[in-house]
Amino acid sequence: MIVVTTPTGQIGREVVTRLLDAHVGSAPVRVIVRDPAALTPQVRERVEVVQGSHADPAVLKEACQDADRVFWLVPPTPGADSVEGHFRAFTEPLCEVVEARGPGRVVAVSTMGRGTARSAGQISASLAMDDAIAATGVHYRALCPPSLMENVLHQIASVRDAGVFSTTQVPDRVLRLCATRDVAATAARLLLDDSWTGQEDVPLASADDLTPEGVAGVLSEVFDRPVRARFEDSADHRARMIRFGATEAWAQGLADMMDAQNAQGIYGAAQPTTPDLAPTGFRQWCEEVLKPAALRR
Repeated sequence: MIVVTTPTGQIGREVVTRLLDAHVGSAPVRVIVRDPAALTPQVRERVEVVQGSHADPAVLKEACQDADRVFWLVPPTPGADSVEGHFRAFTEPLCEVVEARGPGRVVAVSTMGRGTARSAGQISASLAMDDAIAATGVHYRALCPPSLMENVLHQIASVRDAGVFSTTQVPDRVLRLCATRDVAATAARLLLDDSWTGQEDVPLASADDLTPEGVAGVLSEVFDRPVRARFEDSADHRARMIRFGATEAWAQGLADMMDAQNAQGIYGAAQPTTPDLAPTGFRQWCEEVLKPAALRR
């Protein structure tokens, strides 16, 4: 039995699809979801559903009964009162289930930055999650993407209508990227493989070598209009996130994360690319995902 968290999210949804599309005879799939109606009818009829949050110990225990593999993702929650507390609230119940002879393998979405990140907000909290899960002794794979290409989806209107791509990344620094579909593909492959053991990080970064100006150049070509990169400092970004409803703690975590990225190179050019595991390039993603999304809106 494979348990999947966040089955309606960008990554979790595709993990479920890939697992269900796998060869006949693969393990059955059980999902944890707050609202089962959010699943497509095609998914609902092919999976077991446990309703609730995977931060709820009782829900997680029920979902992991007789399961041997778990896909784990702590959902970003701008309304959280504490970044570290939010990650702990999800991770501690998982550790308890695993230590009680629960699932023997966990595949989680984490982040690049191990050994580099210091006081880096959500990045540091995610790496602390890895440490806590690994301390249980479970066989563990931490999927470690850098900045997700899907973050640009939040800027569709600005890119399409105003020709502006906003970024907190220092203009002349390379920013490593990854598409969520490549994260999902790697997760599904590992979940379908019951032979791996031990604990490892799995870096996931496309072959792109783009600065913010380079990103803007690709956007210009794909949208056939000039697009410029506009630098936004972390304080301005923090204030904007609060205006959109984020708590001060969550917004400050994002600001700390952005400052750490610029100062410490967490997602910078020194990080390796892994095109075999993250084959989707940024231009390809823009043509296949971003531009069609812009035309639909």
